[in-house]
Amino acid sequence: MQTITKLHTYFKELEQQNRYSGVVRITQGDSELFAGAYGYANRPWKIKNTLDVRFDTASVTKLFTAIATLQLIDQGAFTLDTDAVDFLGLEGTAIAKDVTVFHLLTHTSGIGDDCEEEDGEVYEDLWKTKPNYIVTETADFLPQFVHKPPNFPPGQGCRYCNCAFILLGLMIEKVTGMTYRDYVRQHVFSKAGMTHSDFLRMDRVYEAVAEGYDPIQDEEENLIGWKKNIYSFPPVGSPDSGAHVTAADLDRFLRAVQAGKLLSPALTAAFLTPHVAYHEHEDWIQKYGYVLWFFVDKTSGKVVCYQKEGINAGVSAAMRYFPESDINVVLLSNMEGGVWEPIWKIHNLVVEEFLEGQL
Repeated sequence: MQTITKLHTYFKELEQQNRYSGVVRITQGDSELFAGAYGYANRPWKIKNTLDVRFDTASVTKLFTAIATLQLIDQGAFTLDTDAVDFLGLEGTAIAKDVTVFHLLTHTSGIGDDCEEEDGEVYEDLWKTKPNYIVTETADFLPQFVHKPPNFPPGQGCRYCNCAFILLGLMIEKVTGMTYRDYVRQHVFSKAGMTHSDFLRMDRVYEAVAEGYDPIQDEEENLIGWKKNIYSFPPVGSPDSGAHVTAADLDRFLRAVQAGKLLSPALTAAFLTPHVAYHEHEDWIQKYGYVLWFFVDKTSGKVVCYQKEGINAGVSAAMRYFPESDINVVLLSNMEGGVWEPIWKIHNLVVEEFLEGQL
């Protein structure tokens, strides 16, 4: 119980300092180890977050796109080696003809992104000259990146790329004859038991949805107000970002994948396996799988954890799983800076205390 008390105290302090608004849920197998809700789903009316509130997950949405893609590979609709340009009829664009589904899933395609975040570009700047509300369908994103020069030839580098998942979404739509969102609703959310998850429009009213806010600070970093995120990205989720989920549903998704409920045994194993190196750190290597990134210990070669995270204005989310202990951590926040410090705080507690039986 000591760890639970520590966590609750920690999150209450963050809440009081306006540094965290959102939910946290930690499970081990079927058991809930910790759950808490902090801050406001609606700040003007002081409506508190609860564990039933749905949060925009930003790039965590790529998990659902990857599973949808792999489901169609299971069905023989295309393969990991299928060339995206030929499949989608995108000849004449700057996208290399030999970009494959594997490259798109592992961030090794090299295609130019609509926002080169690794170069310091800011995604919400895309909408300074283009209304965000006109980008609502998957194909609407194409003009933003298909003529941008590639960053490297396919397979000869690794660089995070949002628009790779736009191409995967278009492949899903072409094969199924369904919209991307409808396919995911029926074949990912429904099959995983994610009964409270959906793609919700920012310009509509729904129950139990957190609104995104970020603090406005003066030169001395004093809080002087809050900024809403309604003009910072398109109004409804797409294959690379924007699905709304509860913490329990996101945990349920991962457990369903691990149990083989969404993919064949071969592709389930492949989804939960690292494939390409991304960054090397002092004691560990970050590797990408099919969307998931893996924390691999240099000495032992073991996967300490794997994760998917997301960030946007007024939004941050992270799900981190520890295979050795079967512990899954879900953090969903309606603040851009919300989850980053807490995920490492919990990581250290899991490694140092949960694994030693101190919970």
